[in-house]
Amino acid sequence: MLPLYNERSLTAPLCLLFTVSVTLLLWHWRFPTKKLNVLLVSALFGALWAWQIAMKYSGLADPGSPYLLIALISVLFIGSIAFSNNIIAFTLHSLPVFLCCLWFSEGENMLRMIFSFALPMTGIAIQNVIQARNDKFALDLLYRLLEERETLNDLSMLDPLTGLYNRRGLQNKIDNLLTLDNGVRYVLLLDIDHFKAYNDHYGHMMGDQALIRVSAAIRDAVRSRDIVARFGGEEFMILLSNVDLERARLAAERIRQQVYDLKIPHMFNESVATNVTVSIGIAPLTDANIEAALDQADKALYEAKHLGRNNILFSGELKVA
Repeated sequence: MLPLYNERSLTAPLCLLFTVSVTLLLWHWRFPTKKLNVLLVSALFGALWAWQIAMKYSGLADPGSPYLLIALISVLFIGSIAFSNNIIAFTLHSLPVFLCCLWFSEGENMLRMIFSFALPMTGIAIQNVIQARNDKFALDLLYRLLEERETLNDLSMLDPLTGLYNRRGLQNKIDNLLTLDNGVRYVLLLDIDHFKAYNDHYGHMMGDQALIRVSAAIRDAVRSRDIVARFGGEEFMILLSNVDLERARLAAERIRQQVYDLKIPHMFNESVATNVTVSIGIAPLTDANIEAALDQADKALYEAKHLGRNNILFSGELKVA
């Protein structure tokens, strides 16, 4: 029987394939985070495999053997494993071998070779389409989860009854705002007059409705960039940015008047019938000291109530008052 090969088994392309493979393994071990150009690597391996097959085929004692078909299927098998997620790399790896085998076969087994090449190509293409759809689905799901988390985070900062910021939301907005230079700021602390008596007389359901209407009036009376928060049960806080004292007073007066104009009936004792009103204390916010500003505004609010309610008082007027 004639030997299959007339040449030695160890060839230059085979040595290069082994050397490049070992080099890539060492590179990956030494630099695990660095990325290689996979297209260049796949094309290099494809060229070396084609060279190896050409050299071996030229030394075949029996040119009619199925060597070319077996070699092609072997390289396609290796490529489909190594580049299953990259159809371009698979093509660069397999196409030189496919063309080499077609050239040397002179048309023999051409359909088998084309089928052998097209089958893994089709499989990898289908897998890439499925993977792309899965990735898109996962990405869309991630975005929805992030949006829902953002929504939940926003909701956790809002008062569920009035839709204004609660204390947590207020603190978050203040922390962000105080890092900016928005000029002079004033704090308005507002309280609904005789609200406990309102709840006792009309019930808590009507009290909630009154809070909703008052909070809407407050929000409408100030600018969109001003911060409005429900500070307590019937207490609200407004932070005005880039205003002077006169504009702060005008804003407070707009709030007071708009709440009064709601004409919400309020009989806080048997002898007095009037509408729901508010009292407001004003204090400047200096040196980003929100606690000091709130303390001064609270004192001004207390004094405004002491003067008869439905009043506005600036903290700088406390001594005069």
